[in-house]
Amino acid sequence: MVKPKRRRRLLIALGVVGALVLAGVFVLRTPSPVGHWNSAAGYEDYLAKYDRSMQDMPKPAATLDVRTGYGLVRVYRFAGSPKNLHPLVLLPGTMSGTPVWADNMPSLLKLGDVYTLDLLGEPGMSIQNRPITNADDKAAWLDQTLAALPDKQFNVLGLSIGGWTATNLAVRRPDRIATLSLLEPGLVFGNIPAETAIRALPASVKWLPRSWRDSFNSYTAGGAPVEHVPVADMIESAMKNYTIRQPQPGQIKEEQLADLKMPVLAIIAGKSVMHDPVKAREVAERALKNKTVKFYPGASHAINGEYPDQLAADLQAFLTTHGRTS
Repeated sequence: MVKPKRRRRLLIALGVVGALVLAGVFVLRTPSPVGHWNSAAGYEDYLAKYDRSMQDMPKPAATLDVRTGYGLVRVYRFAGSPKNLHPLVLLPGTMSGTPVWADNMPSLLKLGDVYTLDLLGEPGMSIQNRPITNADDKAAWLDQTLAALPDKQFNVLGLSIGGWTATNLAVRRPDRIATLSLLEPGLVFGNIPAETAIRALPASVKWLPRSWRDSFNSYTAGGAPVEHVPVADMIESAMKNYTIRQPQPGQIKEEQLADLKMPVLAIIAGKSVMHDPVKAREVAERALKNKTVKFYPGASHAINGEYPDQLAADLQAFLTTHGRTS
């Protein structure tokens, strides 16, 4: 049973993440070609809240700033229990970052070593210094990041828009991916419904009251109440103080999914508002060749806060079969 406070912490975090899938509509018109903080004061506010949220994470075994052709990517390595599995690489949702994994880390570390990334061009400790102009660029910086790590292959897990980021890498530069796990991925198995897009618009306007965003967060989390906690405060600060300057993700095509060679674990929430859950399940079953598809009927888009133990069990079974080192 998930403790209510822990559950709501993940719900509000992922609710904001869901809202920001569409936030590019309201990107400020600035001369900067890269993602950036709007002011020094805004960055300091975010940094304090990021540091506070990191206190809920295990202590990293190493903190790395990996230089890529598009900027520095912040990577944390966490030492887990040896299971003869390729290391996990965790990709968060947009406007999120490493701290969003806090409640999942204890179970994930039982599977082995874990790397977490702050997405480049997003708020976090990664620093973009070259424009990201298309999906090829988005795959390139992630591939360059993985190439700089000591391991040759990885079990890559993406959450929400992190699932899109992982899939985008898999369809363009798959060599470093041993397995691909997609947790409620955005724009992979279906488009965002019109109702969600409409509801997201006021939630993505940074100068409107926080209550507007809280209302949308509750909507994405199946109507569950939300509360102000460190990780939610961090994301709120990011929404107010950071400007993303890169194209919004495009829908992954079924033929691209069909071409994937690595084993894929797709986990879809039955009450998700980020795609049509039934159709998303049908696409995953139809398009993916080497796949394991899991459907959680009672879960919302905030699935990892609602079912952390079941997710860990499904992931362990999948990786035990497909994600072992040779």
